Amino acid sequence: MTLRHLVLLRFKPSATATEIAAIERAFCALRPQIDSVRDLEWGTNVSPEGLSKGFTHSFLLSFDDEAGRDAYLPHPAHDAFVAQLKPVLDDVLVIDYAQMPG
Repeated sequence: MTLRHLVLLRFKPSATATEIAAIERAFCALRPQIDSVRDLEWGTNVSPEGLSKGFTHSFLLSFDDEAGRDAYLPHPAHDAFVAQLKPVLDDVLVIDYAQMPG
């Protein structure tokens, strides 16, 4: 089973492009720091539907199982990232799901 961890971010209006770019780099840097992260992909919203509710960034992490995700959440590198993110974060939405065949 592959477990997906989807994180959507909405930044404060006061967040600068430099601060947001630093968050992007820091989030991507989690993969080599945390062994249980099998894959990480991300991007910014390009949907023409206008339904993003201000969320601009999507990060999708993959783990082998729930145990991998459970090791990631309290990991010191993740905690340090969250501390860096909080000052510029307006809102976050997180959904975990087991990958299902399509």
